[in-house]
Amino acid sequence: MPELVYPPVIAAAKTMFRVLDLRITVENAENVPRTGGAVLASNHVSYLDFIFCGLGAHPSKRLVRFMAKQSIFTNRVAGPLMRGMRHIPVDREAGLASYRQALAALKGGEIVGVFPEATISRSFTLKDTKNGAARMAAAARVPLIPMAVWGTQRLWTKGRPRTLTRRHTPISILIGEPLTPAPRDDANLVMTELRSRISALLDRAQREYPDKPEGPEDGWWQPAHLGGTAPTPEEAAALDAADKRSAAAGDAA
Repeated sequence: MPELVYPPVIAAAKTMFRVLDLRITVENAENVPRTGGAVLASNHVSYLDFIFCGLGAHPSKRLVRFMAKQSIFTNRVAGPLMRGMRHIPVDREAGLASYRQALAALKGGEIVGVFPEATISRSFTLKDTKNGAARMAAAARVPLIPMAVWGTQRLWTKGRPRTLTRRHTPISILIGEPLTPAPRDDANLVMTELRSRISALLDRAQREYPDKPEGPEDGWWQPAHLGGTAPTPEEAAALDAADKRSAAAGDAA
């Protein structure tokens, strides 16, 4: 099937990156295979992460099919683009269908992108992860590739205003060595190893990041354990729980 939507979207994104003079660093892009299926698993700190995770696969000339929540596909602007790029909608009420679609894509030689945390981390540390990435990689017999992105939260993240015109922002994309889970492997143990690798990549990206907060008011994008004013993991979990209660109350109403 010809790619009529994805290449123009990539070209537009790269043009915007140049206009904003984003200082993008991709490390170890060679860990993304040039052929065959693979699961690309990244941390999640921004609404823009899928763009930059996809950029990390571009040196290998690969297009990533991301698993994303169903509501994005029903948006009148984003929906046609998501479908045109053949991303995979995730309906939490019918998760098996999404899993099967992703598995078919992997077996067909596609790279599928996932965010095992499921939602953006407000603390900018790695949250609890689900084991779907490990199960898919094992079932399809494809590599499971850890990735970390950092700096994207400064452009657009949960609970903060968008700053999409911000210039000269460093963006770090680190890609780790692939895991090769087998069907008989314990998915939870595989995820423990994947989580450890993503955490190590994220920690290095944070500590080696070329920018520092300009003062206390600018510390919101730095995790608390590095001296920033982002919520601690415990505070972030409480905020997430409050959001779920609010959403449930809205659904009930």
